[in-house]
Amino acid sequence: MSQPEIPSKTPAVLELEPGTYWWCACGRSKTQPWCDGSHAGTTFEPMEYTVSEKKRVALCNCKHTGTAPLCDGNHRNLP
Repeated sequence: MSQPEIPSKTPAVLELEPGTYWWCACGRSKTQPWCDGSHAGTTFEPMEYTVSEKKRVALCNCKHTGTAPLCDGNHRNLP
């Protein structure tokens, strides 16, 4: 499996409204942290993320989290 691109080593802290979102897993999207279809032709697929009530979240932007799509702090271990 190929490695995702790292668009940022800081999480995207957002206040999300209830709904379904598509988190970019490849790191290529121009609309981080959301998918814009840039994964086409790669082994990556976006991850569906559903929010049932309004809440503040920290979404991974380094694409190396173990708790996708949420940030687990793993960006601190990247070179």
